[in-house]
Amino acid sequence: MLSWLAIPSALFGALVLGAVMMLALGANPLTGYRALLVGAFGGSYALGSTAFQAAPLLLVGVGICIAFRANVFNIGGEGQIAMGGLAGAATALAFPELPSVVLIPLVLLAGTAGGAIWGAIPGFFKAQYNVNEILSTIMLNLVAVQVMNYLLAGPMVDHSQASVGGLIPETQLLSRNAWLPILVPGTQLHLGVLIAVLVAIAAYLLLWRTTFGFRLRAVGLSRDASAYAGMPVKRTIVWAMTLSGAACGLAGSILVFGSISHRMVTDGSLTGFTGSAGFNGIVVALFGGLNPLWTIVSAFLFGGLIVGGSALQVATGVPSDLVTALSGIVVVLVVSLEYLRRRARSQSTALAAFGGANPPTLRRGEPPPAAAVGGDGA
Repeated sequence: MLSWLAIPSALFGALVLGAVMMLALGANPLTGYRALLVGAFGGSYALGSTAFQAAPLLLVGVGICIAFRANVFNIGGEGQIAMGGLAGAATALAFPELPSVVLIPLVLLAGTAGGAIWGAIPGFFKAQYNVNEILSTIMLNLVAVQVMNYLLAGPMVDHSQASVGGLIPETQLLSRNAWLPILVPGTQLHLGVLIAVLVAIAAYLLLWRTTFGFRLRAVGLSRDASAYAGMPVKRTIVWAMTLSGAACGLAGSILVFGSISHRMVTDGSLTGFTGSAGFNGIVVALFGGLNPLWTIVSAFLFGGLIVGGSALQVATGVPSDLVTALSGIVVVLVVSLEYLRRRARSQSTALAAFGGANPPTLRRGEPPPAAAVGGDGA
């Protein structure tokens, strides 16, 4: 029961704590939450804006689900998004005259490949040399920001008159043939949202309906047991990080070609381009229970928090950072409830192994009963 109640309980607890913070700031929580809901879900334009924000979060969240199921931790989503965006933008600049039916898939595949390569690097070092993937992915984020700044301020910078003499680190306006088409006129709902949902469904089928997915999850549960069963553990770890990076790279390409400016631009930091989607995607995946299908719901919820946060700020006068605090509270509560669930399950398993709620008392040197060691010991 605790497993089913964990996520809604965490959300309810976060909203209660958010209400307390609004009261402390002198704002009316009911007014604030009403503005947040209307701003995020009140009408077609609001829903389109929420979906627009949710698409990169969903793709990063799916990548995190794949990596975490193999028990590797991809904290490099920010860098993988940047490399995907750069690869997609470079492709569009190199082939601007290609028709849309060719160029759009090409730039999306290029972005996917850019993120996949950036994810495969820490996966390889983890598999071959047991390098801590948390440290390596964070360090590659720092490398990615330097590569991005160099390319956008140098080889890929816009030197046209509209760019103020190339002083802004951005590409020129990308070919219209590479723009992601709008699905609902008058909104920001573009093709990238549909692609993100399809990728999430495909990831679920991959993880739970294929032999590779079974192997990946088995490696995540026990690498020693998987190796004993003859599974290619090292190769599976590399593939998990590669697929995780590929999803993040696709998110970067969608950020570029689904943006309003239709160019890649940064303020010199990764978050200036990614909007912190690489880190927020981890929150989305955790809230979705590391399940790609539930991550769809989670991404749209957090996309709504981002869009509705501005409306909340206008209506109540509280800082929009309150929404960031709400996201953090949700993660803390989800992780805490998951810990309690696992602790309760481990305790019940231990009691069952000793024959119920009243385990026998053992004397010094006396072996445990047969039930505790797997039956009759045969």
